[in-house]
Amino acid sequence: MEEVAVIEDPAAAEISLDPIRNRLLAELARPGSATMLAAKVGLPRQKVNYHLRALEQHGLVELVEERRKGNVTERMMQATAASYVISPNAMAAVAPDPDRAPDRLSARWLLALAARLVREVGTLITGSARAEQRVATFALDGEIRFATPADRAAFAEELTSAVSDLISRYHSETGRKHRLVVAVHPALDSAAPTPKDT
Repeated sequence: MEEVAVIEDPAAAEISLDPIRNRLLAELARPGSATMLAAKVGLPRQKVNYHLRALEQHGLVELVEERRKGNVTERMMQATAASYVISPNAMAAVAPDPDRAPDRLSARWLLALAARLVREVGTLITGSARAEQRVATFALDGEIRFATPADRAAFAEELTSAVSDLISRYHSETGRKHRLVVAVHPALDSAAPTPKDT
């Protein structure tokens, strides 16, 4: 089982978003049969089987074992990943495009960048899984508190300068191209913003 799988197919995305199927995916972090799942989710076994077949057709669950119980074969299924991310590729016609309206101070542009990040890294993960290779990535995650909006602006200016300096020192016209995304946004668990902070 993968830790995270990327859903790029629109039909698979639709299947995964169904509340019942979503619940079944969560329950199948450990192998289970339709009979076992029916008791957990409160549905008839036949209905659970129907949903499991749909999930299996789209590669979201897989058969891990078959057990004989008298005249019946019990199929033990498991989710193919512990968690899933739906790529913007699943909605290609309306996926956000960061090139459409670049604005370093726009939350919507940041969201478009994040969507492109999910789309590109998802495609890399899918390709690397087929090739049985790792993707060369690096990520930092941290939190910082700014005493004032002026401090936040000064930080953004210094960060821009430092990153620009690094890019100019290491950029080469040859070799493999890499994308760098640096983002700063309020943490969801921070105190509600005051009007001057927004």
